[in-house]
Amino acid sequence: MAGGVSALAQAGAEILTGGKPGGGKGHSYANTLLRVSGKAFLKNPHALQAEAFGNESLLVEAGSVEEAAHILSHLEGNLTGCIYSHTQGADDPAYKLLAAVLRQKVGRLLNDKMPTGVAVSPAMNHGGPFPATSHPGFTAVGIPASLRRFAMLACYDSVRQARLPPALKDKNPTGKLWRQIDGQWSTQDVST
Repeated sequence: MAGGVSALAQAGAEILTGGKPGGGKGHSYANTLLRVSGKAFLKNPHALQAEAFGNESLLVEAGSVEEAAHILSHLEGNLTGCIYSHTQGADDPAYKLLAAVLRQKVGRLLNDKMPTGVAVSPAMNHGGPFPATSHPGFTAVGIPASLRRFAMLACYDSVRQARLPPALKDKNPTGKLWRQIDGQWSTQDVST
């Protein structure tokens, strides 16, 4: 972890707290929070995404929604991405812009919710675009398995109805679209 935090600092991130070994037995490191401006991140996105495995977080401060979208476009593949937004939808245009970019970078898009652990269920996705996943069950030979190898699994977690793609809303958009609901295939609307 020390090498990773040091590399982030050398790439332009400021250590706000932590950044040194902890006082525990064995390998321990203080909780560490780093910060970088959006402009600095965009000058060195690869180095500022280097993994410092452990209890370390990097805040990237964007000056505008447009800069935030530009920053998101430089992200590598990730398991999850969270957007916290106005509960009454006052920021829907900003959400729409950011979610469109982030959706391509994460396997699981969350809205107003922290990511949880991985549940064992048909709806759970523990993957995302490269390098977040490389499922060994997909092969480069044969159809359809070879096509699935290049597909990105996508999950929407607590995303509001108005923000979901039509096929994922509670109301079946055509009345004929087959969807799996609670483990059963159906063309019905989802009842809440």
